[in-house]
Amino acid sequence: MAVCTKAGKAIVSRQFVEMTRTRIEGLLAAFPKLMNTGKQHTFVETESVRYVYQPMEKLYMVLITTKNSNILEDLETLRLFSRVIPEYCRALEENEISEHCFDLIFAFDEIVALGYRENVNLAQIRTFTEMDSHEEKVFRAVRETQEREAKAEMRRKAKELQQARRDAERLGKKAPGFGGFGSSAVSGGTTAAMITETIIETEKPKVAPAPSRPSGPSKALKLGAKGKEVDNFVDKLKSEGENIMTSVGKRSTEAAKVLAPPINMESVHMKIEEKISLTCGRDGGLQNMELHGMIMLHISDEKFARIRLHVENEDKRGVQLQTHPNVDKKLFTAESQIGLKNPEKSFPINSDVGVLKWRLQTTEESFIPLTINCWPSESGNSCDVNIEYELQEESLELNDVVIMIPLPSGVGAPVIGEIDGEYRHDSRRNLLEWCLPVIDAKNKSGSLEFSIAGQPNDFFPVQVSFISKKNYCNIQVTKVTQVDGNSPVRFSTETTFLVDKYEIL
Repeated sequence: MAVCTKAGKAIVSRQFVEMTRTRIEGLLAAFPKLMNTGKQHTFVETESVRYVYQPMEKLYMVLITTKNSNILEDLETLRLFSRVIPEYCRALEENEISEHCFDLIFAFDEIVALGYRENVNLAQIRTFTEMDSHEEKVFRAVRETQEREAKAEMRRKAKELQQARRDAERLGKKAPGFGGFGSSAVSGGTTAAMITETIIETEKPKVAPAPSRPSGPSKALKLGAKGKEVDNFVDKLKSEGENIMTSVGKRSTEAAKVLAPPINMESVHMKIEEKISLTCGRDGGLQNMELHGMIMLHISDEKFARIRLHVENEDKRGVQLQTHPNVDKKLFTAESQIGLKNPEKSFPINSDVGVLKWRLQTTEESFIPLTINCWPSESGNSCDVNIEYELQEESLELNDVVIMIPLPSGVGAPVIGEIDGEYRHDSRRNLLEWCLPVIDAKNKSGSLEFSIAGQPNDFFPVQVSFISKKNYCNIQVTKVTQVDGNSPVRFSTETTFLVDKYEIL
């Protein structure tokens, strides 16, 4: 697989079987001579190999295979290769492809392995190469918050020590001793601050040396092991200064709250999960919105295995409901209750069972939960970008909202004007991430302004991610009762509204 010039010069090449560089360069150099001018072909053959190619402005994308290879599969593979190029390169030019050659090679490796094509699409390739981890982001957010709070606590202790020293000097008493500095007479605010800092750093372990448990050796970040790594970090801070983390540990961050499991999980527990996939046009208009939801039932005590769920559906958007095949549809239609067809049977124990799912597909603009308007306008050699959001569904509370705006490569960081919330510039992925902790009815709109060299098309598609503890379709379980006797049963509910895809093209 190679991208070459019309003269046969290789710009980037990736072989998936054992081949020498000389062999590859010889095959590519012979390729332009084999093409017949004035005829439209997608392949050309020699005695030993077949060239399957696709013109790309001044370049060619060439797939070199054996003659007994399936040409239909080769054409499909070549088409996927050609779609990968614009994902990383702004223009189909030699210098642009050379600049992103390693990104392209990594993407090519996701398409073909050991000479055989993998069953992947463009979205999966993007996910595999980015290797983005939400848990890693949460871990970093927790760690940064703990570091800030620890530093604030240390500054507060330093001020207390300085004040105690001043009080002692004012009363004519000997200043309290701290190790080797106990008999020093300190005067002047700057010197006192410097000495106090040294005291805190060197002597605090002697004042309160008892951490809650011994701190183990530091380990690299492991995805999925967030809690253990946070504990190690907390122990490390505890060993460095008094009871700093005693108070810090009680303050949970917003990110931790969002992902925290339910506090009281009853014997009958339900997970209500919704995922939204939405595509809007940059000039307005909803191209497609699809939402899938499901109620998962988990029973941990067999004495509550024969129950019925009372469902309240206040949705007025035309959502389509579908019950599990073993659920009594007549009972659900008549009384909005979920129960088994055979009331003598029991629900499975200690396993998640999907009992009800729903689907909503629409192009009605008023159904968009969060609208995003992006207005890039050219100004000389740069582009001024204004982007704003507005929460249309005011009953929702969206947490950890991240609006990702693509940026042109090789032009540096954007100049931020006005912003509601915070931002991060990912220079590796050429992204500007606009971060908002919460969007709700009290904070339903906001805007961001920035300037950077580029053209209006460079800032699309805009992507959005968020998580919510309130579902979009107002479908809830209000009551759970026993089949025998109709007595009420205590239950717990966990609701999650997630983004599968949210794009403004």
